[in-house]
Amino acid sequence: MNKSAAPRGPVPEFEVALAVGADDILAAQRLRYRVFSRGLGGGGDLTDHEALIEADRFDAYCDHLLLRDRSLHGTPADQVIGTYRLLRADQARRAGQFYCENEYDLGILRESGRTVLELGRSCVDERYRSGTALLHLWQGLAGYVADHRAEVLFGVASFHGTDPLTVAGPLSLLHHQYLAPANLTARSLRYETMDLVAPDALDRRAAMVHMPPLIKAYLRLGGRVGDGAFIDLAFNTIDVCMILDTARLDPLRQALYVAPRPR
Repeated sequence: MNKSAAPRGPVPEFEVALAVGADDILAAQRLRYRVFSRGLGGGGDLTDHEALIEADRFDAYCDHLLLRDRSLHGTPADQVIGTYRLLRADQARRAGQFYCENEYDLGILRESGRTVLELGRSCVDERYRSGTALLHLWQGLAGYVADHRAEVLFGVASFHGTDPLTVAGPLSLLHHQYLAPANLTARSLRYETMDLVAPDALDRRAAMVHMPPLIKAYLRLGGRVGDGAFIDLAFNTIDVCMILDTARLDPLRQALYVAPRPR
């Protein structure tokens, strides 16, 4: 169990574990509702505004990684402050597809011969976003990746809103500097160009400042983006497909990434 400073209140006692049973999954869905539905104004296929949960059909096939703060009062479900939804290839076969295939053509990734893992519904409670909660969640993810020998991680990450021109700088920076290689990419099914600002007119520093924290964090780990953005009207977001080849992590990033397995 790791401890680190919290934005306010008592020192949190972070614990990362895979969901076990319906109550744990429900806790993840409630956190997702607070972040995605209430916070961003979006909604999934089965968003329930009365029960205050955000859910879809893929939840039943996935593993759900949970980050708890054991210093909080209440039940274990009340202590869930972060989550990742993980979908392996064998689970995707049972589900009929990866979630991302609603937005991106994953043919190249599927045919790469690499072991792939889809990351989705990543979120952290607003109170913990300025601390180390995301790092603890990633440490649990690293253990899962190692256990399942995943070689390529991918999933959609989002900008708030549905007008690409409002985030033209960050999208253009992704296009010009962070495109995935042709042999390990995905293409938007409802293609929105990210090439909105010419390289010589782009303020790269300002673009990075306005990059969503999760996307920025993926880039620091060596992440790249697929070809084209996708506007998700239901979730009120502009999505990009992040792709991370774990073989390309340098030693420093590996040291940050590799950690004990979730319990």
